[in-house]
Amino acid sequence: MQNRIMITGAGSGLGREIALRWARDGWQLAMSDVNDAGLQETLKLVREAGGEGFVQRCDVRDYSQLTAFAQACEQKLGGIDIIVNNAGVASGGFFDELSLEDWDWQIAINLMGVVKGCKAFLPLLEKSKGKIINIASMAALMQGPAMSNYNVAKAGVVALSESLLVELRQQEIGVHVVCPSFFQTNLLDSFRGPTPAMKAQVGKLLESSPISASDIAEYIHDQVARGEFMILPHEQGRMAWQLKQKNPQMLYDEMANMADKMRAKAKSGKD
Repeated sequence: MQNRIMITGAGSGLGREIALRWARDGWQLAMSDVNDAGLQETLKLVREAGGEGFVQRCDVRDYSQLTAFAQACEQKLGGIDIIVNNAGVASGGFFDELSLEDWDWQIAINLMGVVKGCKAFLPLLEKSKGKIINIASMAALMQGPAMSNYNVAKAGVVALSESLLVELRQQEIGVHVVCPSFFQTNLLDSFRGPTPAMKAQVGKLLESSPISASDIAEYIHDQVARGEFMILPHEQGRMAWQLKQKNPQMLYDEMANMADKMRAKAKSGKD
């Protein structure tokens, strides 16, 4: 492996921390985002950490921008060994409140952005016998209330990753999917939801997380090296996933109770 990694959504948060973790191993990095200022800052930090590379603005909704990014990787780095489909946006709201535009926006970025990233970079990965790391979410496995469009998009990323795992084994391409719980990040900058109260509740969850984006990047680095497919960085997330596999009904009941409380809270906020 020649140590070349591509990361989408590298301008901040988890994407930046993944870049820095691999930079510390001296990798060459290709980083993209829609946030130019964030990308420049990440590049500066990457160089300080011992990595090298380039940045390119890329909106993952646009397949032509992703194929152009792949071409740039081939021209500047001679190929790519790992791709990290990390770009994503947050969203919330009960199903009856979410518009179809909310659904389209969520699926276009969080699911189709990953599909397009895999598609655009697959020819390079076939040459390098590389790895795919898709960033999903515990929401893909737990389906918490008041975020159905986010849950569905992220569950799609898990299903895509499982499909690629079995389809690409013969080509010797490794596949990993990461399902972080909430963690301290600026994901809320992109948050779309029908009520300010919903954003505040998600904000509280993010703040209460004991694990940082940097910790998660370290865990991903470790688990990818071990060849682990399903990467669950949070201990609580691992426990919840075990519970769901053993007793799904108990989890559904818990989620339904949570939904009732959230509705009551939202209602009292409106009164």
